Amino acid sequence: MSGLAIRSLALLHFRSHRATRLVFDGRPAAITGANGAGKTNILEAVSLLSPGRGMRRAMTAEMARRPEALGWKVVADIAGLTADHVVETSAEAEAPRAVRIDDKPATQTALGQVLRVLWLVPAMDRLWTEAAEGRRRFLDRAALSFYPAHADAVLGYDRAMRDRNRLLKDQVTDPFWYGALEAQMAECGAQVMTHRAAALARLAEAQAGADTVFPRADLAIVGPDGDMEPKSPDLAALLADSRRRDMAAGRTLTGPHRADLRAVYAVKGVVADQCSTGEQKALLISLILANARALAKDLGRAPILLLDEVAAHLDRDRRAALFDEICALGAQALMTGTEHGLFDTLGNRGQSFHVVDEGGISRVDQT
Repeated sequence: MSGLAIRSLALLHFRSHRATRLVFDGRPAAITGANGAGKTNILEAVSLLSPGRGMRRAMTAEMARRPEALGWKVVADIAGLTADHVVETSAEAEAPRAVRIDDKPATQTALGQVLRVLWLVPAMDRLWTEAAEGRRRFLDRAALSFYPAHADAVLGYDRAMRDRNRLLKDQVTDPFWYGALEAQMAECGAQVMTHRAAALARLAEAQAGADTVFPRADLAIVGPDGDMEPKSPDLAALLADSRRRDMAAGRTLTGPHRADLRAVYAVKGVVADQCSTGEQKALLISLILANARALAKDLGRAPILLLDEVAAHLDRDRRAALFDEICALGAQALMTGTEHGLFDTLGNRGQSFHVVDEGGISRVDQT
């Protein structure tokens, strides 16, 4: 099975890259270099070829190279889901981010129709021990990978909720104003919950049928109190009933924005936040690989994987197993690390690039 692929990637005034161009051949790519050289910036640029704010969730202005702050541009020639495309995303100074597909203006949601990108970054190592917000984001990224329309559902829900929260803070009591917003929240919220539940089912199926050394995680969506979420709640009625309580709190206390993701190390029966650091990392890798396998089954092509510093915390056998799974999947994985030796078991199955910092400007050499 061949995967979705980036054939070439150009970064212009993007973070530490003044003008960088990389040419890929579809194989996994090991990108090495010292800390701060600009390796992760390459992965972040690729993450912007999918809907959303990218793997760092940075503001648009933060991505512009300093001190020029002229704006930035990322251009990729890709082998997409159904055809080849040239995808461009950019931002002029002080302007919002723009997207073009084959030189035509497009929405960020449209990016999900031509490419699917999954990532694992070091900040996610704390996923199971930190606040629920990060786990919801992880869950929504998984749902988005299967259902590109999920982004619009989340956005519609959040917009209506922000407007409702303003009414609550202003102590507005007129039910007319709440009714329309709660109806929109109920409609969008139902889509959000449906997509999330379906994504978990796809991940469970992909884990159950996998031949992998990485541990299976049993996943469940729970409420803020840790109880299982109801399958089909009447969200409009719940919101209407909770207005008085929400007004006292000054915010909406009911809905999918309060959900949490619970993971259990299946073989041991241990909740993820009680597992060792190494076990938590292994669970994350397992879920990313399961997500990729499920997408490959659905689409007939594996997604692009962005794995930042993934090999540093794995022993040699686990690294070899990870590379074997990526190659068996046929996925183009862009992986960063400080040393080339971290990728020795990948061998000639992958490409190698080296990033050097030259006075604050990143240079990339193919090795």
